[in-house]
Amino acid sequence: MHHVTRNPGRINSLWLLVLGGAATVAVLVLLLRSDFGILQPSAGPGGSGSTQRLALYCAAGLRFPVEQIARQYEEEYRIAVQIQFGGSDTLLHQIEVNKFDTGDLYLAADDWYADEARQRGLAAETIPLASQGLVIVVRKDSAKQIAGIRDLLAGDVRVGLANPDQAAIGRATKRALEQVPLDGGTLWDRLERHVTKHGVFKPTVNEVASDVKLGSVDAAIVWDATVQMPAFRDELRAIEVAELLAEMDLVSVCVLNSSRQPTAALKFARYLSARDRGLPVFEQHGLKPVDGDHWTERPEVTFFCGSVNRRAVEEIIAEFQQREDATVNTIYDGCGILTSRMQTIDGQRPEHGFPDVYMACDRYYLENVNQWFQDAVDVSDTEIVIAVPKGSTKVRALADLVQPGVRVAVGEPSQCTIGALTRRLLVHEGLYDQLKAKQNQPGEVVVEKSSSALIVPDVVTGHVDAALAYLTDVKANLDTIDVVRFDSSLNLAIQPFSIAKSSDHKHLGRRLLRKILDSPEAFEKAGFHFRPSAESAPPTSPPQKRTAASADAGTAIP
Repeated sequence: MHHVTRNPGRINSLWLLVLGGAATVAVLVLLLRSDFGILQPSAGPGGSGSTQRLALYCAAGLRFPVEQIARQYEEEYRIAVQIQFGGSDTLLHQIEVNKFDTGDLYLAADDWYADEARQRGLAAETIPLASQGLVIVVRKDSAKQIAGIRDLLAGDVRVGLANPDQAAIGRATKRALEQVPLDGGTLWDRLERHVTKHGVFKPTVNEVASDVKLGSVDAAIVWDATVQMPAFRDELRAIEVAELLAEMDLVSVCVLNSSRQPTAALKFARYLSARDRGLPVFEQHGLKPVDGDHWTERPEVTFFCGSVNRRAVEEIIAEFQQREDATVNTIYDGCGILTSRMQTIDGQRPEHGFPDVYMACDRYYLENVNQWFQDAVDVSDTEIVIAVPKGSTKVRALADLVQPGVRVAVGEPSQCTIGALTRRLLVHEGLYDQLKAKQNQPGEVVVEKSSSALIVPDVVTGHVDAALAYLTDVKANLDTIDVVRFDSSLNLAIQPFSIAKSSDHKHLGRRLLRKILDSPEAFEKAGFHFRPSAESAPPTSPPQKRTAASADAGTAIP
């Protein structure tokens, strides 16, 4: 028998080689993931990793605050956010090419890209985060005498710019300097030629700022927030110049239509945009945050809605609640009752029952409370008509309503919009006093209802011969009711939507408005005329143009 002598040293060496190779691969993977800016799930309580991941395409210049917020979110909710950084334009093209991929969110450094993503059908909701402006940047120890844009045109000044076809900062710079005429062209034309000859174009703002930091170029144009980022604030100095001062760009986050988990994506977007979560981090990194919503994991808002709107908005609200994982407590009633209730609520505060949003049956009743609301958007309109039983010829015009023996139903003016509009209409036609006199005569029937929804049923059941009602209320009963139209400048009710100034969820309210504006078919099906102007109404306020005073004060976007 032959005995085989084993060599322990040889075996150990082989294992070392195998283990060393595996370790090298692991390190390379980590480095690659770090280069692509992908945050991996960390072990939560109990040692297990996150159970859900979100994919975010993010403008490179916002890397520092967004990574910090993502880590904070993962620690709080054990949901990992995988982030791919790049120029806003580059990322938008990538999203468009991979539109059927599983990306969840797109965070752009300029709201132009957010709008473009919506117009191309790539994004649904858009939520504003913060604003940033353009500045010239140089090293703090720079010997170059640079005080303005024209100093960048000197032959011995090497300049770095972001490529306008790749990055939001490049597009914003081009847009601002194209407004300044110079030598038969524009200041942008001159600067572009100079950079082509004496400088460099880079795909992201961080690469441009890094070139200044490293001394590869003498100066560059970057976001004012970029100079405040940890990688640059110790070495770089910002120079504000008049030609760039007015160009304030809004940073926004979009939920992509490719997302297979839009509710989870919306939750992180709300976290990013919350004034007590993500926005303070953006502010710490030099951006000027919007007036964000208060953070609530599952937000709850109160919606006062005039009764006439119910058939149009009920399904819209149900879909909105499901997608947002939010609760919309909707109270339908006559607008006179709703606005009277608003006036009695202590301090008009939502925590005491004041509505976060209000959709009136007509502007008439919004005007009674508009001091507590932001500017309204007119969504739809509906005609006021005479409703009569099927086949009846007893009432063919407004004047017939005051004839003896004609039983009439109208709205009560102090309780509902249809009542107030009816009174205004009949006063204009010289018939209101006659109808009131008829109401007081024995045997005559003139009933007043507290809500538009209660008027038409009286015609259906035969309790009255005619009623002044909204066409939308009548259309649901055309099998038993005929419509009598009449000409008047006062027979149209316009339905406005507005958000309370006191609401802690204004951006959520704007997204509800956006959902409504994206649903014309729901209003048309209910018999409304959807107003064309509503289709293009913006759900958020545009960024303010910066002045020297507001730049110093750090004015927030409303």
